[in-house]
Parts: sequence; structure tokens; C-alpha cells
Amino acid sequence: MYLEPLKADSLVEAFVKRFEELIISGKLTIGQKIPSERELAKQLGVSRPVVHEGLIILEQKGLVSIRPRHGVTVNDYRRQGSLAILQSLVSYATGQLEPHILESLLDTRTLIELETVKLAAQHRTEQQLEEFRAIVTEEESLMPVQTQAIVDIDFKFHHLTALASGNVVYPLLLNSFRQVYTNLTYQFFLDMDVVDFVFTHHQKLAGAIAQKDSKKAVRIMSSLLDHGQRHLKTFIQKQQLKEAL
Repeated sequence: MYLEPLKADSLVEAFVKRFEELIISGKLTIGQKIPSERELAKQLGVSRPVVHEGLIILEQKGLVSIRPRHGVTVNDYRRQGSLAILQSLVSYATGQLEPHILESLLDTRTLIELETVKLAAQHRTEQQLEEFRAIVTEEESLMPVQTQAIVDIDFKFHHLTALASGNVVYPLLLNSFRQVYTNLTYQFFLDMDVVDFVFTHHQKLAGAIAQKDSKKAVRIMSSLLDHGQRHLKTFIQKQQLKEAL
């Protein structure tokens, strides 16, 4: 059963977070009916007022619909969700994402990163070039088993690319997606064979940006992102098969 007793400083916040994660991960599906307040309180080990308040918040976010005498059902958050659920999505830092959400995030990343690297090649400063070189040098010192350090330096590289674009919004967007972004890249870098490919492409990207060759930079970034998406999806599929056994 997906419901276990809750323990947290704020039980209402814990309740809301639990159900956000269940919906984002696809464990609760669109149209699925949620157990009654009494049953939820019993399964989660909390009071009915905690459950009631949590459900009200979930309804305000557009995640569920509450109908008197009909109970609570999961909404299609794409139609009824708000910026609040987007914030929940980008803060999701554990577990597996529902497949359509994963695809949407990867598509959004591609859209943003191809644009930022093109602009970075056009607008980068000399100071930013030094930062790119420093990152590439640091990457050369890392071992493939240092997964967390690799995740951190990878984010640093892509965030610097957004900064170098000269667009104020792009680095803010990347920062907003940091939790879910690094959750995915951590899973990706658990396959140590991909590390050399990524770092080699970072070196090539830094060179293209230094040369102000935006077309070359876009080609290299496209190759890097395509490679990452294929390997990430393969890795996730293998993990899901293991969990199913």
C-alpha cells in the first residue's frame, strides 16, 4: 500500500507533499478516487482535520476535486493545475517521474539549453570564458565514481551557459529546476560510462563558445542532450524492471 504513517513538524505540509509526489510519480492517476477522510486519517496515522486541511490545499492547487457525497478524485493537473503545481514539480527531488512529465521536462530542457548555448556563444565575456575553463579543468580531476561531485559540476557548467547567454531569465529558470534536474542527472551519472562523453562535450562546448561559433555550439549541445536523454531513459527502464521483479 502506498500510504504509510506520516511523521513531520507540519503534518498538513507532509500530507500535501506526499500526495503531490504520488500524483507527480503517477502512482495516483487522473480520475482515481482517493479514500475517505476517515480512511486516510487511519492509514496515515493523523487526525481528520489534518487530512481535511490537506485536501483543501490540494484542491486549491488544482490537483484534486472535492465533491460532497462523491468524495475526492485526482484531477488532470495539466488542465486544472496552477503555478503552485509547477513549483511542486520543479521541487520534486526523489523517486521516478510519471513518464509524460519526464518527457515534458526533457523537451523543455532541450528548448532552453539550445537557445542558451547559442546566445552564450554570441554574448559570453572573457571572465565567463575563464569560468568555463576552470570547470573543464575541475572535471578532468574527477573520477567516474564521484557521482555527486559530477552532478554538481555538470549543473554548474549548464548554469554558466545560461548566465553567459546574457538573458536574465534563463539562469533563474535553471535554478528553479535545479532539484528535479539534479535528481535526473544523478540517476544518469550512476552509469559511469557516460561521464567521459559528457565531459568531452563540455570541453568542446567551451571551445565553441570561446570561438563565438553559435552554430557549432548548438550542434554539440544537441548531441550532448540527445545522448543524455537516450541513456537516462534506458537507465530508468532498467530500474523499473528491477523494481517489478
